[in-house]
Formats: sequence, structure tokens, C-alpha cells
Amino acid sequence: MYTLFVSKWIRIKHLLNIYTTKNRRYICTNIKDDKSPLSGIRVLDLTRIIAGPYCTMILGDLGAEILKIEKPDSGDEARKWGPPFIQGTEEATYFLSVNRNKKSICIDLKKGKDIIYELAKKSDVLVENYIPGKLKKMGLGYEDISKVAPHLIYCSLTGYGYKGPYANRPGYDVIAASIGGLLHITGSKNGPPCKVGIAVTDLATGLYAHGAILAALYQRMTTKKGQWIQCNLLATQVASLINIGSNYLNANKEAVRWGSEHESIVPYEAFHTKDGYMTVGTGSDTQFLDLLKRMHLTELSKVDKYKNNKTRVENRDELLSILRKIFETKTNKEWEIIFEGASFPYGPINTIKQVFEDPHINYMKMVQEMEHSTGKKIKVIGPAVTYSYSTNKVRFAPPVMGQHTTEILKNILNYTDDKIETLKKVKIDVPTVRLCLRKPRSNKKVQWTQGCCIYEKPRSFCESSSEDSDDECEHCHGHKDAHKKILQRNAETSKEEISPAPESMKKNVKIRKFEILLRNH
Repeated sequence: MYTLFVSKWIRIKHLLNIYTTKNRRYICTNIKDDKSPLSGIRVLDLTRIIAGPYCTMILGDLGAEILKIEKPDSGDEARKWGPPFIQGTEEATYFLSVNRNKKSICIDLKKGKDIIYELAKKSDVLVENYIPGKLKKMGLGYEDISKVAPHLIYCSLTGYGYKGPYANRPGYDVIAASIGGLLHITGSKNGPPCKVGIAVTDLATGLYAHGAILAALYQRMTTKKGQWIQCNLLATQVASLINIGSNYLNANKEAVRWGSEHESIVPYEAFHTKDGYMTVGTGSDTQFLDLLKRMHLTELSKVDKYKNNKTRVENRDELLSILRKIFETKTNKEWEIIFEGASFPYGPINTIKQVFEDPHINYMKMVQEMEHSTGKKIKVIGPAVTYSYSTNKVRFAPPVMGQHTTEILKNILNYTDDKIETLKKVKIDVPTVRLCLRKPRSNKKVQWTQGCCIYEKPRSFCESSSEDSDDECEHCHGHKDAHKKILQRNAETSKEEISPAPESMKKNVKIRKFEILLRNH
């Protein structure tokens, strides 16, 4: 019996070894001596702007390896969202805010889908935020990726989802916030709608996505299957209406703008002081009595119409007018001294400068300084969550575009130096020119020799070709639709007139041996 048991156990162990070898990405594997919760998890980040990058940044803070896939010609659009920029560079500080703990590799998705497939096979998660259907047209939709990487958690962030009347619309934070009612309830009383100071709908969507990804990773440990997660800005915004949505659905109560006041709690607002604003909220009768004592207004506690929150809401204007006059008699600092130790929450409305000078924020060490790859010192706001055992931290600065291309190709895909060098030669060593069918906007006339106008520009390792560009020809300014594919020789100038191009030179010259555009550093 014992021999039979041992024999079966050895067999089971053998099968487990085979399984974990063939399917090593199905189960999270912590890297030795790394206390990060997501150590061993690899994420392909095909996101741009805010919602997606915010999601993947959180995963990166938790220890996941984030491979940021960027367009070869421009990268993440947020890189150009400035000023301000890092001093002496063209790197926007906007981009820095949501892209720490990431490695950047430049890949042309149209030409390099095979590289994405290779990376997907060796990754756990893919996150993207393209318009629905765009990646599918490139062969990079969930159905395509799942065929080569069935274990992959594929998370899509869109404006409005994959189905419905708005599905094909591009989505930005403020648009989804408008449709979803947030702007309607934000702003001063009787004033116009107002957007929130940060992209709160984007951020909330990123948070929803990050939580959904973690849940899918956990479930994969038992199912051994990947799946498709869909998040969208509008659904997030509607879900975030909480009590406002509940008030309408259950009491048919339409929301209005309250400024900093609270619709259901009084007092609860930002009061004007001698030198700014002090926000105070009393969520219970006990807290309200404490406020009255500290403001030397205890006589109000004996007035029936202020005795409980219901009556205070009904008589808000009269009560608030009394409190507002008293608040204006002192500065924020004076009120902070008076309210120290209070049972109710309070705090000044700080400028951003005051935020980063606040003693408690400094105590939490929210701001971290590090060296950027440009050689400049930068500061980033660190993670908001701490663990008793695990680490959740900023490990390295946001990357410059394509910074880790070679590293990723060598260390993850095992590309040889020769293979990478071949890619470089294909992209750099062949002079290129656009064949223009239009007359240049200059006094010079152009002769057709082996090209068109005299424009010649060898492309860099990550630069897209003319058919991928929205620009007009840099020399003759002809529209991109009037250009043909890249030729291998430059054109020369003529003294008088334009001679017709030989038919042989109008044929497309195939110079691409690899279907990927990369940037090398």
C-alpha cells in the first residue's frame, strides 16, 4: 500500500513539474528576496494618456514588470502635454505623473504584431485603451492574442465600452464626466457647470481596472485561464454617482450644484476666513455641539431648528449665515489652533505649494526625488498605500521613449546582438526619400532621377515611414496621399523643369525585412 502511494505521488509530482514548466505564466511566481506583492508578474502596457497608465503605474508600484509599448514616431501623447517640461528637455512633467516604474520599448503595432505575440506569451497581463476595434484590425484584439497566449489577462479601457450607441466615439475624461452627470453637480450654486481640477473619471477608471486585473490574476490560479476585462469611463462615472444616483432612482430627486456645501449634511462646507478657506464637516449631532462650543456659540444648541441634522438641513441658510460671519473673524491658523483635538474633521484649503509644505504630508514622505535618464533631478508623488510586510514603492523614474528596447529584446525575447544589429541596419543604413507627385512650393524645379524632390532623410531607428505619417513632405509640402513608398536613392535638383519619373522608379521598393519599428538607445 505504501509503495503504491509513493508511486502515485511521484507520478503526480512529475505531472506537476511538466505543467508548471509548460505553463509557468499561469501561476504568479515571486522573485527571490523581492517583497513586492506582484513580483514575477509581467504587464504589456499599450495604454496612453491617464486612465490606462495610472492603472499600470499602480501595478508597477506593487512590483509588476511593466513594458510600456509606444508608437515609434511619437510615443505616448502625454509626453508632449506641456509646458511645463523637465528643465532643458522636451519631456512633459504631465507624463512623469503616471509612468514611473515602467520600461519603454518602441514597436509599430501594424508592422510588429509578431513581436507583441512573442511578448504576450511571456507576460501575464495586457492593458490597452484604444478605440474599440482598432487593435482587432491590426490582429491584436483579445481573440487574436488569446490564441497565442490563452493564459493572458487582457484588459481594455475605453470611453464607452465595445457595444452601444457611443461605442465608436473617442472618450476623454471631461466628456465622460459630462455625459455621466459629474459636471452637472459640480460648481457654485446657480453657476455654470464646472469640471473637477483633476481627471477624476480617468483615475477612477484606472483604479477599477487595477482591481479587476488583480481579481482575474487570483482567479487564474485555480482556472488556469486568462480572460477579457472591459472597463470604460462612462460606466465608471455613472457607478461613482453613489448617493446622487440613488437619490434620483429611489426618490426621483434631481441633483443641483451645491458649491462646497453638502446636500444632506449641515454644516459641511468650506467657510471663508480672514486669509483663505477652512473646510468643516459635522456628520453627527455630537460633532455639531463640539463645533458650537469651540466657536462660542453654545446658545444655538438650545434652538429647536438646529437640534438635529434634519432640522439643520431644513434651515441651512439661516444657520450658515451665522457661522460664516464668525469664520471670517479669524485666519486659518487661528482656527486650526481652536479646532485642535476636535471630534469633527476640519482642514484648510491649501494651495499646491502649501500641500507640499504640509508637515503631515512631509511626514508620510509622499514626495520622492530621483534622477531621470536625461540626467535631471525629478520629483514624483509616491504610492498612497503601505503594507506591514510587502513593498509598494517607486523603484525607478519614468522612461524616455524607447529607453529599454534593447534590454527587453535581449533579456525577454532572447534576441541576439546580431539580430538587433540587423534591425538597426534595415532601419538606418538605407537612405530614404519620399516620392512626391506634386510640384514643390519653391522657385526651384525638380528633375526626376531616382526619386522626386531633393528631400532626403535617413530615418532613425524608431521613426515611422511616410505612409505611417500624417505630415506633409518636409521639402515640397505635398500632402501625404501624394507620396509613394520609400525609395533608396535621393533626388537631385534640376536647373529648369521637372522631367517625368521613370516607371521603374514608381514601383514600391521593399526594404522591410522585419515588421517592427524600434528605437535604440
